[in-house]
Amino acid sequence: MATLETSPDLAPIAERADAPATLPALTAGGLTWRPATADDAAVLLDLRNTIADADAEPYRETLEEITELFDAPWRRFEDDSILGFDAAGALRAYGHVETMPGDSRTLRAFLFGGVHPSRRGEGIGRELFAWQVARARQVLATSGKELPARIGVFAEDDGPASKLRLYERAGFEPRRFYTDLRRDLRDLEAAPLPEVVLDGSLRLVPFSPELDEATRLAHNDAFRDHWGSEPNTREQWTSGRTGFAPQWSHLVVDEAPDVEALLADPHTDDETAAALRAGEPLVVGYAMNELFTEDFEVRGYSFGYTGVLGTRRAYRGRKAALAALLASMRAFAADGMEYACLDVDTANPSGADGLYASLGYTKTHGSRLLSIEL
Repeated sequence: MATLETSPDLAPIAERADAPATLPALTAGGLTWRPATADDAAVLLDLRNTIADADAEPYRETLEEITELFDAPWRRFEDDSILGFDAAGALRAYGHVETMPGDSRTLRAFLFGGVHPSRRGEGIGRELFAWQVARARQVLATSGKELPARIGVFAEDDGPASKLRLYERAGFEPRRFYTDLRRDLRDLEAAPLPEVVLDGSLRLVPFSPELDEATRLAHNDAFRDHWGSEPNTREQWTSGRTGFAPQWSHLVVDEAPDVEALLADPHTDDETAAALRAGEPLVVGYAMNELFTEDFEVRGYSFGYTGVLGTRRAYRGRKAALAALLASMRAFAADGMEYACLDVDTANPSGADGLYASLGYTKTHGSRLLSIEL
């Protein structure tokens, strides 16, 4: 587990969060409100996909994805979610406040929600979003973590302008921009992928469950200097894997790491240090990939998706992540996928934009994170 980085110069989180004693009332539209439960998975799926279709979002969800939201032990739907039903009992709006147990540098609360297209323009979304912001402030105030804090919400760049206006009027500012990319795999003879030779004791291997924990540790190290990234606990890392495609995922391991040098590195975290002392395998690069067949029709093509890609900081410049990514792209193509897809933070500190452009990735669409920083 990562060490909590306290911030003594900040005012107490309970003061900064400025949480209301009670949550605002939800009266618009005459809906009846209650928290979400696992039994709501099917109707919640229908509402979320209806919203995605109306807003031309480039993805759809499955029942398995919604169901696994309720399986994560850290989510408290009884306190942090709200569903609005009409007089006929149909779900017409939902809201959820999400926090993560691994946050140790910045405490984050993300807001997810929406209103059925047929009920927009009645003030439901405005009241619902105010409820979410208020609940996020309450969650942060009672967290017990004296850290910088953030309330965040994501929006597609080409989504409804009314959503952006709602967020910005509530005090949220655009903070980060993300680009979704794709690379054509249909004719690798005409547009071949480069070959990469790993140096020294680095070896490319297929993903295996035995290396999953070592991959989590590599990911936490790789992303500790990325804005907005926080360590993953074991339960976070293994949760939400409905779309995980282990057959497409690849890792790079160091078969003879310089253990003493890594232990002497002040940036080596406690969990990695313990694994090194125990002689556990050291994953230094990884490409963890996913399969979302429900999105093929929406996008108009089949694809493999690289969900997380990275290299341990001490191994940057040795092409570990590149080797894992290229192996993944070849695996996509071998299984008949037309494209390789991924998304990237446009301000990624590792220069990922240039790498992807050199491999033939091009932009399909973009999204952004808006936030209130506390």
